[in-house]
Amino acid sequence: MNSDDRPNEGTPEPRRDPAPEPRRDPAPEPGRDPAPESRREPLPPLAPPPPPSAEPEDGRAAAEAEERSTGRRRLGEALWPPRVTRAQLIVAVLLFVLGLGLAIQVRSNSDESALRGARQEDLVRILDELDNRTQRLQDEKQSLEEQRTELENSSDQAEEARKQLRQKEQQLGILAGTVAAQGPGITLTIGDPSGTVEPDRLLDTVQELRAAGAEAIQVNGVRVVAGTYFSGTAGAVEVDGERISAPYTFRAIGKPEDLEPALNIPGGVVQTLEKEQATATVARSEKIVVDALRPAEPPDYARSSSQ
Repeated sequence: MNSDDRPNEGTPEPRRDPAPEPRRDPAPEPGRDPAPESRREPLPPLAPPPPPSAEPEDGRAAAEAEERSTGRRRLGEALWPPRVTRAQLIVAVLLFVLGLGLAIQVRSNSDESALRGARQEDLVRILDELDNRTQRLQDEKQSLEEQRTELENSSDQAEEARKQLRQKEQQLGILAGTVAAQGPGITLTIGDPSGTVEPDRLLDTVQELRAAGAEAIQVNGVRVVAGTYFSGTAGAVEVDGERISAPYTFRAIGKPEDLEPALNIPGGVVQTLEKEQATATVARSEKIVVDALRPAEPPDYARSSSQ
């Protein structure tokens, strides 16, 4: 036996799997025919796999939409209303001032450059125009000042005239009895218990008061004016057609130091009334009010000579 025919003792022989046995169909049971292949029922088809759930994708889209809306809202809140800090305001003001200064500088430089490039004849003409314009403005200023002075003087004169007119109106109204009056004066009270005082005696009393300087007189409730008249009889006296009764009260505005002695002189009104069994009392006062008024009646025939 050769060495080549012997197996290599050092090299193991490869392992070989046994051959598979042929498959044998089971023997049919006695008395039953084997079912052919065509008669076998087919297996039901497999159900398709369920579609992947869309819930995760919908949640992710909603989250992204909410995040975008939140970002827009934050951006809008940051932009409006605008929040201007003090530093930003100061910077804006400085930039505005700087731009204004640059504009003025550019304009002045352009004017200077225009004048610098002008001819001598043009410069002389411009200077003459400026002088003429200055002179015209000075003349206009002087004219306006003169007009103002005239207006002030005329206004003062008109105001003074109106003031004098009001004073004159008050004076004439007091004399005519159309306005009330007050001032120092006296009050004369005449009592007539016996009814012996005649209307003429009351008229004499009015004349004495006027002669002593009385400016406004009132008898009971009747204002005494230039055309006042007394009528009637003792105990039935009428003033300008209006019946008055005792006691007769005279209120006269004037200087009390002149009115009272004029009534108390010997043989005057007071002594005459006492002789007629009447009483007369004179009282001074710093404020006598004459408030009885007469209607302003225009004259029938008299007219102002200035018309």
